[in-house]
Amino acid sequence: MECYIELWSAKDTWKILSEEERVSYLGQIGPHIQSLIEKGVEVVAWGKNDKTTSHRGNFDFFAIWKFPTLDMKKEFEAVMMEAEWYTYFHQENVSGATTTPDEIIGKLIEI
Repeated sequence: MECYIELWSAKDTWKILSEEERVSYLGQIGPHIQSLIEKGVEVVAWGKNDKTTSHRGNFDFFAIWKFPTLDMKKEFEAVMMEAEWYTYFHQENVSGATTTPDEIIGKLIEI
């Protein structure tokens, strides 16, 4: 299982689009995302970044996904690249195979 976390904020290229253009653009991505969900991709959460969060990351939105396989994660990334998502949004991603807290604590100790 792969976990994928997106953090993003709108760029000026997004902000200058009309509401109709934004709806149209997002409507083109929707079917691709739905296809992935039908293949087993899970949307864990989407949200707006709370401005009162301690040590807040400098992004306005976040999404957390679970991908059954690495290939499905790569398929998702390809969809976003093909859709030119990063033209409109400043984004950083983190991802990796899910594991246990004990395993990660062990890795922290090994550093």
